[in-house]
Amino acid sequence: MYVKDQIVLVKPETFNNENHWYPKALNATIHPMVNFFLNLDERKIVSRYCHLNPMVDREKLREVLAYKSKYFLWGGADLFNATSEDGNRQMVVIENNSCPSGQKSMPLLDDNKEDGSYRLLIERTFKPFIKPKQGVAKINGKLGVIYDKNHMETSGYAAVIADVFNEDVLLIPYYDSMENETVKFENGILHVLYEGEWIPMRAVFRYVTQKPWNRLPLHCKTKILNPIVACLAGGRNKMVAAKAYDMYNSELREFGLKINMPETIWDISKAEIPLWVQKMGGHAVVKIPYSNAGQGVYTITNEAELQAFMETDINYERYIVQSLIGNYNWSSRSEDGKYYHVGTIPTNNGSTYVADIRMMVSSTEKGIRPLCIYSRRASEPLADHLTEGSNSWSMLGTNLSIKKGENEWGSDTNRLMLMDRRDFNKLGLGLDDLIEGFIQTVLSTIAIDKMCKNLYNSKGKFKQKLFKSLNNDITLLDEIML
Repeated sequence: MYVKDQIVLVKPETFNNENHWYPKALNATIHPMVNFFLNLDERKIVSRYCHLNPMVDREKLREVLAYKSKYFLWGGADLFNATSEDGNRQMVVIENNSCPSGQKSMPLLDDNKEDGSYRLLIERTFKPFIKPKQGVAKINGKLGVIYDKNHMETSGYAAVIADVFNEDVLLIPYYDSMENETVKFENGILHVLYEGEWIPMRAVFRYVTQKPWNRLPLHCKTKILNPIVACLAGGRNKMVAAKAYDMYNSELREFGLKINMPETIWDISKAEIPLWVQKMGGHAVVKIPYSNAGQGVYTITNEAELQAFMETDINYERYIVQSLIGNYNWSSRSEDGKYYHVGTIPTNNGSTYVADIRMMVSSTEKGIRPLCIYSRRASEPLADHLTEGSNSWSMLGTNLSIKKGENEWGSDTNRLMLMDRRDFNKLGLGLDDLIEGFIQTVLSTIAIDKMCKNLYNSKGKFKQKLFKSLNNDITLLDEIML
């Protein structure tokens, strides 16, 4: 039995799938097309994509899909299915999250494998990552899962790790602003206080997502998946992510590949925001770069929404402003034209909803591979025209997380759309859309991993000056634990 908010010792053979899936996903049947996609081999993906996109360099795409990440080993991209006024459909990367959720929303691919893609991630990615390397001193310690939310999934990972390694695993809560009474670092090794004894950890699987850099260090002998740099380099930092995508796009251009993303203006002070919103036609998205779980994102479509944002008290000093993807009649006009949501298949009353796609991937010995997929829809249908006082977030915001209080979260699962026989058809997606979404996820993952590499010198030290030049936000810089 797992006790939330307490350090728990999880033993092998204790995985119970009822504890680690949403009830609506537990007995769902995977849609045949999604199952087919998740079992496609790399050669077929390359052939199909290059057939539909003849300007793409086939060898480069093979190289991309075979890429092995060094730092950003596990991510989940949030994608919008968008189209232009000319009918050019694209999967657009909104963000790529380090340490993403998703397992509890994914129907099983094989009913005989009850731990599903929990086990896939641990066996494909975590196990090779923590394998002792020749010439590196071995740490004698336990394995653990460290988390600050999503107990349903983190306890599932702990049980699967216990099974895969056949040893007891510590499940460790570690919240933002939490006093360091149960976690400490000595000589670069993470120690956890359990039953009165400080226990060294040789490796931990991390689901610490809220400002993880303020309590987990960049330099650590204990193996942490994902390392904290993956968050700072883009996995939980939208500012640096936008720059990482832009840099990688310049490298990809000659090969016919590109990360599709909204037009992004970065390094913006709060006072400048109204000017950039005006430049985008009065419709834009303002983001606090370091927030996640749907927090710190403001859709601006009228003066009232802009004023409400400007009056919000925010500690950070730098923001990003992005073009807004809405309905055709009220989307931002960017340099690439106007993009708007394809949305769900209309309901019986003709309503179309905005829905995103979360695609989780991890780095394996054979390259970056998909793990699971789910979708979330907005709470209100997408209006053709905005009226005075319209709440754009209710039509555009898709995140299910509900912040109930400090370190307390809920989830609006009524808006969760599964990759099952019932929900998937409502999304209006085809196999080629899934392939496009996967390639966009892989490209954005590689971009962030490359940024991670750029942030370390040849001796493995974090380049503080370079990071400051990329993200000169004093509040953020003061939070980082080196």
